[in-house]
Amino acid sequence: MTVALSAFSYLLVIGAGVSVALQQVLNATLRAELGSPWWAGFVSYFVGMVAMLAVALTAPGPRLPDLLTGSTSWLSWTGGLFGAMFIATAIFMVPRLGAATVLALIVVGQMLGSLAFDHFGLLGLPHQPVSPTRLAGAASLILGVVLIRL
Repeated sequence: MTVALSAFSYLLVIGAGVSVALQQVLNATLRAELGSPWWAGFVSYFVGMVAMLAVALTAPGPRLPDLLTGSTSWLSWTGGLFGAMFIATAIFMVPRLGAATVLALIVVGQMLGSLAFDHFGLLGLPHQPVSPTRLAGAASLILGVVLIRL
């Protein structure tokens, strides 16, 4: 991968992270405006679903009927449930803890979960053992949460 492509890839992922922060703030605002965390979460998912549907219908690749006849596990279809938990938790917690703290804690949770998934090779991931360096990285994220809360 070229340096320019690597830099673009990193910036793209950073932009996705900014969009997650913006999404949580907008969802919390929508909750206040609608008076319901559940309708705010529904609207968030519905708008996202419409956007993904538009892309799926226009992008090259297999069509939904082709995908449904393939071999998938029931567990693979449950990702949206975890996304709903993420959205609902953020909708409730951003107004209480602030966007920076909520997202920092989410990143800590993602890192701890990812380390466990990698270490045990869960869900088909290649086994990547936890190392002192990786643990130090996770500890640094936890320290970051503490510093954000001060």
